Amino acid sequence: MEYKYRFSVVIPVYHVADYLAETLDSVISQDIGFTEHIQVILVNDGSPDDSESICLSYQKRYPHNIVYVKQENAGVSAARNHGVKYVEGK
Repeated sequence: MEYKYRFSVVIPVYHVADYLAETLDSVISQDIGFTEHIQVILVNDGSPDDSESICLSYQKRYPHNIVYVKQENAGVSAARNHGVKYVEGK
């Protein structure tokens, strides 16, 4: 099986606007080569804060690497499991 990315990172998002940009910047700055090797799947679990606008901003900057998915609040495990459906990395 051929994979599009070496790694896929599923990030459940709920009430984390204060930390989300720092988290994404950390993943993006890895020296493995973000645009070539890393996919990020952001799963908004019905977050009531500004997390959605941050997710959309990063997705717009990296449309080939960042997938944004929104769901009603169902908990961190449900968000992570939902995100796994979008994995394209090894």
